[in-house]
Amino acid sequence: MEKRITGIAVSPGIAIGKVYLFEKKEVEINKCPCKNPEEEKAKLIEGRNKTKEQLQKIRETTAKKVSEEKAAIFDAHITLLEDEDLLQEVNDIINDEKVSADYALSRGIEVYRQILSDVQDEYLRERAGDLADIADRWIRNLLGEKILELSEVPENSIIVARDLTPSDTANLNLENTLGFITEIGGRTSHTSIMARSLEIPAVVGIGSIIKEIKSMSNKGNDLSIILNGNTGGVIIEPTEKSIEECKKLKEEFDKSRALLKEYAHRDAISKDGTKIRVYANIGSPADLGGALKNGADGIGLYRTEFLFMENTDFPTEEEQFKAYKEVVEAMSGHTVTIRTMDIGGDKHLPYLDMPIEENPALGWRALRICLDKPAIIKTQFRALLRASAFGKVKIMLPMIVSIEELRKAKAIFNDCKLELIKENITFNESLELGIMIETPSVIFRAESFARESDFFSIGTNDLTQYTLASDRGNEKIASICDPYNPSVLIAIKMAIDGAHSSGIIISMCGELAGDLLAVPLLFGLGLDVFSMSAISIPEVKKMIISLDKAECAMLAKRVLTLSTSEEVKAELLRFMEIHERGDTISY
Repeated sequence: MEKRITGIAVSPGIAIGKVYLFEKKEVEINKCPCKNPEEEKAKLIEGRNKTKEQLQKIRETTAKKVSEEKAAIFDAHITLLEDEDLLQEVNDIINDEKVSADYALSRGIEVYRQILSDVQDEYLRERAGDLADIADRWIRNLLGEKILELSEVPENSIIVARDLTPSDTANLNLENTLGFITEIGGRTSHTSIMARSLEIPAVVGIGSIIKEIKSMSNKGNDLSIILNGNTGGVIIEPTEKSIEECKKLKEEFDKSRALLKEYAHRDAISKDGTKIRVYANIGSPADLGGALKNGADGIGLYRTEFLFMENTDFPTEEEQFKAYKEVVEAMSGHTVTIRTMDIGGDKHLPYLDMPIEENPALGWRALRICLDKPAIIKTQFRALLRASAFGKVKIMLPMIVSIEELRKAKAIFNDCKLELIKENITFNESLELGIMIETPSVIFRAESFARESDFFSIGTNDLTQYTLASDRGNEKIASICDPYNPSVLIAIKMAIDGAHSSGIIISMCGELAGDLLAVPLLFGLGLDVFSMSAISIPEVKKMIISLDKAECAMLAKRVLTLSTSEEVKAELLRFMEIHERGDTISY
């Protein structure tokens, strides 16, 4: 008898296959006395070295299979692994209690996990989960236990797990894996992000699925299962009728995805003749393949912090220049918008001494660090200016809150220009310098900032959390941190109007830009450039091509009168339904 369960749809597509239960057995650790503490400490180092080698290989695999941006998480894992304070803590336990390395490590890790879980710093709290993943691998290496890998999944597998860690998915056998289902997680969990990057259907947040599967079969792995990443639906042991229905849905979906590819390299010109540029967000040169394959008209956000995060020290001017030049040349004259280092908040550098802050998202981060330590941004500005000689480069400053900050950054930028002129180094002297719109303080004075900027780019992720005073990484208040909140939409409208008052271009590089529900609204509000994950580009282009600017402007005017996020979404859904029927929309 079939069982239907619904979770959160996080990656589109339909998969019909066999259950592959991915359950890690708890490591059995006993408090055993040791005869020779020095031998145990040597084992500890040996296990750490083996774990480091494994993580380095996983990093390389992830960079090749997915992207450099997704691989950067393993740099943080290796940094945690090499923490000398942690090693000393474990060695002290071995010495004081005369216990085995595995027991001492489990104790030491638990102490550190508790410390990290209790601090206010969001970045450090997130590292507690990473530490658990690292500790499990390290302890298994000490005990000589086999580490369960997803490279061994059989054909036609739909992986069902409590959760999937970065190292779990790094070795995934893509040929045999049809989809993911997890008991925990949301749209921003690692599993969800990885599934979208790999274009694999996924459903998360089904807390009872492993129990349900085991109640239907002792082994679980012999059960048939269907997952619908479009609706969040999961069917265990589907009937023949359900299988046939899902096969038809899958065929229709696969056809629609194939048709979308036709839009990848088309210009996004609306029915009334308005041309909109659709760009890609990238984290490194390794992400260029996806951007070009999906028809990006340019790069709307190149996150340079990943170049800093993968190094053991600040990258030199030459190292930065080579990385930027590679992207600029690959885009063959198309715009490449490069954001200066956005470190802090949820991104730390092991070689930059940063204070533990009660509110890191509001603390010492991004441009604030660079203005306090101008040598950092001076090196980056010089590298970016040099790269501008090889294509169309724009530079974007993050986390701006005042005109004073902008003027200080521009002064350093102009000094770098003068230096390069004196050194007879070629660069594009008309290179544009713009700002990210992420804070209410810039929204309130958008016209003033527009007069002193060459372009704007809205970062909706941070703009939403700062406007609504809600942590976007906190699942308990996820419903509050909603970009469809009317206050956020009014802020977006103010930014667009402010930019256009000075005749400058305004783009959006937050997640909202790639959300089909939002596209007609943003088009109607007057957004000039949409920038998003590369996979979303074809469907966004298709949507824009089908729209009429006047109709979307009426929609935007109507939406800005609404009072709640729910009312906004309902109105946008109504618009989409009428639009898909081809009926005339009136307000």
